[in-house]
Amino acid sequence: MIGLIFGETDFPKYIYRKIKNKKKYTIIDLTNKNLFKKDKNSHKVSIGQFGKIISILKEKNCKKVLFAGKVYKPKFSKLKLDFKGVYYISKIIKKSKIGDAAILKEIINIFKREGIKTISSTFFTPELNLSRGNYTKFKPDNDDKRNIKNAIKFLNKSKPYSYVQAAVGRNNSVILEKRKGTQDMLKNIKKNKNKSGVLVKFPKKKQDKRLDLPTVGLNTIKQCKFAGLKGIVLKHKNNIFLDKIKAINYANKNKIFILVI
Repeated sequence: MIGLIFGETDFPKYIYRKIKNKKKYTIIDLTNKNLFKKDKNSHKVSIGQFGKIISILKEKNCKKVLFAGKVYKPKFSKLKLDFKGVYYISKIIKKSKIGDAAILKEIINIFKREGIKTISSTFFTPELNLSRGNYTKFKPDNDDKRNIKNAIKFLNKSKPYSYVQAAVGRNNSVILEKRKGTQDMLKNIKKNKNKSGVLVKFPKKKQDKRLDLPTVGLNTIKQCKFAGLKGIVLKHKNNIFLDKIKAINYANKNKIFILVI
């Protein structure tokens, strides 16, 4: 029995569709809208109810868990905590001051102490990882390569446990994503008359690669088009790419490159 700890985004839905008739599972639903409520094996739980989460997993004999999807950083003062939540919250708050990646590492450690192992979020979906290569008809030119280099340089300068996964290099300047994420950043980029700039999306520097890998898909490519960007760059085997065929077709149609390095 596998424990599936699901948050927002389409990635958990993809995993669910793939394994629901093939594997035995228990879902811990952390989504705001209780997205998996129709499944009899799903349990709606608050992020602060560690006792309840662990009890469900142990009752269902889940020795392993898989995290997928976005769980937004809560306001700790407003969390509804159970007994174990109270016990663990001080450790989590302490880690939150370091950064988002540190919170996730601490949650993994909590499960480990409870005898529950965390496996990779792509354990059932390795096909969503892209390897090195250029996936479109279009390739980066010299200006694009300069923008890519600048974006990577700024990502490497970000704090080790920060929330930053994405940057846009454009015209010798770099825009870093803020806490609201990549979609919000792209939405607020002003479109140039001439298409320019590249989105680079890499894992956080101290990120645990078992969870929260940078996720992109058709919607990301569409946002790149509306922001006037020329391409997107991902890191080899450190990404989750949804709607791959549709995204590549759309990128080709709109002269956008998809590069994995």
